[in-house]
Amino acid sequence: MEQLLHYVWKHKLFPLGNLQTTDGLEVEVIDPGLHNRNSGPDFFNAKVKINGTLWVGNVEIHDKSSDWYLHGHDKDQAYDNVVLHVTGLPDRDVTNTQGQFIPQMQLDIPDSVRENYEELLRTDQYPPCYRIIPDLPRLTIHSWMAALQTERLEQKTQAICRRAQRMNGSWEDAYFMTLARNYGFGINGDAFEEWAAHIPLSAVAHHRDNLFQIEAIFMGQAGLLDIQAIPERYQQDALNEGYFAKLRNEYQYLAHKFSWQPMDYKRWKFLRLRPQNFPHIRLSQLANLYYEYKTGLSQLIECADSLALHDLMKTKVTPYWETHYTFGSSSEQNEKSLSPFSINLLLINTCIPMLFAYGRHTANEQLCDRAFDLLEQLKAENNYIIRLWKECGLSVENAGDSQALIQLKKEYCDKKECLRCRIGYEYLKKLKN
Repeated sequence: MEQLLHYVWKHKLFPLGNLQTTDGLEVEVIDPGLHNRNSGPDFFNAKVKINGTLWVGNVEIHDKSSDWYLHGHDKDQAYDNVVLHVTGLPDRDVTNTQGQFIPQMQLDIPDSVRENYEELLRTDQYPPCYRIIPDLPRLTIHSWMAALQTERLEQKTQAICRRAQRMNGSWEDAYFMTLARNYGFGINGDAFEEWAAHIPLSAVAHHRDNLFQIEAIFMGQAGLLDIQAIPERYQQDALNEGYFAKLRNEYQYLAHKFSWQPMDYKRWKFLRLRPQNFPHIRLSQLANLYYEYKTGLSQLIECADSLALHDLMKTKVTPYWETHYTFGSSSEQNEKSLSPFSINLLLINTCIPMLFAYGRHTANEQLCDRAFDLLEQLKAENNYIIRLWKECGLSVENAGDSQALIQLKKEYCDKKECLRCRIGYEYLKKLKN
């Protein structure tokens, strides 16, 4: 329960009067301090009055006093400036490295807070705080949603920065890799990111005016021009049709010329995948997007509104794939362009995070502000997470709201991080009926 003790201390969810040290001195908590989540004392720069004397320093919290020695704080100079040791069970005195006794105060968790917290932890119905949501002030919800939206963009920014580092500092390559990953739409996301790392964009650029060569490179580097990548029942048809052989021959020539190595085709997942999401279809769409000069970072930055972004992401497959989902397996005539729903997801998960991340990288606040504006312009996602929150009474008006609620579920509800959640805070402090 030490985490809950931290929470009660941080938010002063305890009676402010009649506080005493374990040896009977009066305690007044003026400022609980700044919560430290790294090494060192739990709270920095706290202000407490002990027997009328103001102390400014750090506060350490433990379930029981003996944990002070269990964690070796008596031998760590970082804890010498602790002015108050807060504990749920004062089972012994504590001293610093100089042998000086540190004042201790027993902190009792209010019964209502303890019961509410235990209820949140054991409730399986999602979200466990659903009963309080309709009664929350609109300002509380709005401020928390805004914070979650920023937190999610920051999280995606970190992933994009890691890709830029992986691509030797190239933000163009990082954008292409981010776009490719999201073309996997979850199931093949990892495979698409690995594929993008196998695409030598500087070399491909020399063939940008030839869509056939681009598709050959994209399919070849994906390992899909290996005859073994085609189900056995379709292999002969694929060879008879001729398109597979033409692509393979073109790729083999270019791969030999530039010493390229394809990825393992077994990395691609097909089980329970809708045919329109097969990697062949997505790679052909990406080839068209690249051929039309729509995958560059400069083109993205030029988009001032959501309509421009939608136009940027519009693409289709090459003619062969209008009647196929895999090599040798024919289907009805179908343009197989990206649906408005899919484009919306690409804008939310690729374009907007990229604008925000690149804005942070270049200290361009206008790009960051545009990212937030675009989230408000786009439609909200429609998935089970959003539907659950709607059932609880939360309104979802745009993509910014849906992104905030996805962040709330994944980073707080799923991890039972109720103590870091503002809705959880309101739930913990409510009184039992």
